Amino acid sequence: MPNKVVVIYSGGMDSFTVLHKAVLAGHEVYALSFNYGQRHVKELECAAQVCQELGINHKIVDISAINQLLAGSSLTDNIDIPEGHYAAENMKSTVVPNRNMILLSLAVGYAVSLGASQVYYGAHSGDHFIYPDCRPEFVQKMHDVCQIANYEPVDIISPYLAQTKIEILADGLAMGLDYGKTWTCYNGREKACGKCGSCQERLEAFTLNNTTDPLPYE
Repeated sequence: MPNKVVVIYSGGMDSFTVLHKAVLAGHEVYALSFNYGQRHVKELECAAQVCQELGINHKIVDISAINQLLAGSSLTDNIDIPEGHYAAENMKSTVVPNRNMILLSLAVGYAVSLGASQVYYGAHSGDHFIYPDCRPEFVQKMHDVCQIANYEPVDIISPYLAQTKIEILADGLAMGLDYGKTWTCYNGREKACGKCGSCQERLEAFTLNNTTDPLPYE
């Protein structure tokens, strides 16, 4: 019997790669996406399309009401999206307070209800500087608490935790993945902006892998 796993799947390139990694490992995958009040739903639309093509069970859960409690992020509030690389200090405005702890908690609850033993999410080393809830110590502590939070222990799996987006893309390209089925830009316009931190990191990854990003840019 395949092992049931839950994959937190935003529709971006990191979680897209994680999703396929879990599928290729032979797991019975349950993809879980969240509408937490982000500026646009283009990523979620990508996620739905990919899961439909793969025949994967997929839920999109609306938790946007939590924004009554969480303020101050340019991803959810009426604050300008900063431009520049993730290493820049101004990128801290993209932090959504406690986001990954909230999403992981919900995903673990879903896993327990399914009888799934693992939850996958796409934290990677490029996120460590800006996002505390993508750092190894956070992932380890969440894993530890999820061993005791329910009668059934659930493992938190971040397969690319020690790798960069460049390395994630290299792995995905080796799997033959089509990154034209993903969305990364913080802005939800027809084309990616190419200027926000998320676009900058994505474009850098494609350049350093000596290949062209299939997404159109402004």
